[in-house]
Amino acid sequence: MRIGLLQCDDVAPELRERHGNYPAMFERLFTSVDPTLEFRVWRCLDGEIPDDPEAVDAWLTTGSKFGVNDGLAWVADLEAFVRRLWAVGKPLVGICFGHQLIARALGGEVVKSARGWGVGMSFNRVTGRAGWMEPWQEGLDLVVSHQDQVVTPPEEARVLAGSDFCPVYLMQVGESFLGVQGHPEFAKPYSAELMALRRDQVGAQRVREGMASLHAPVDDALMARWILAFMRGAPDVRARSEPS
Repeated sequence: MRIGLLQCDDVAPELRERHGNYPAMFERLFTSVDPTLEFRVWRCLDGEIPDDPEAVDAWLTTGSKFGVNDGLAWVADLEAFVRRLWAVGKPLVGICFGHQLIARALGGEVVKSARGWGVGMSFNRVTGRAGWMEPWQEGLDLVVSHQDQVVTPPEEARVLAGSDFCPVYLMQVGESFLGVQGHPEFAKPYSAELMALRRDQVGAQRVREGMASLHAPVDDALMARWILAFMRGAPDVRARSEPS
């Protein structure tokens, strides 16, 4: 399977040497589950927006320090491309910013949460079950780093996991789109250094809580398996893989 990675940010220069950039993080995560995967990267943050929804088998959108409500031209262009993917039924999985982008592109609402920053580990209840969620479990705990949240999902969305802090944490939209607020690609050491780097923005107490939360187990490999199963089960990919 060929995955198109829509890159919407770069890792901060002071953290990049130790942790790599975002494409490397995603490739490490997903190839640990399936080493046969192929990746192609589009640097959307530089205005490099794909022009062909069929260029790859499935699409994946990274997180970003930018927001979907910031009024940036490249975000508007990427949002238009998301709607093209929706129209033709190509599978798209949105991570954090990408999750919010899916919601906004399809008529949902994203706001800066009054609850403040979510950092460190997030602990979520799985409230729905789909065929690609195997093995299923009742919790989904991932690293997060966000202020914005989806507050109104798109009309065709089904919310599958959430918490009191972030009710719309995991959502499936139709048969081809999936969004998750957490970062399965973030390793705990990267999360810790990112919190330290953003201490003044996030607040000392919230960083202290986030650091303590990193002792908990993380469901990064499970989420990677779920994402790949979702992509492969989407109608477009399934039709390509079935014998004619």
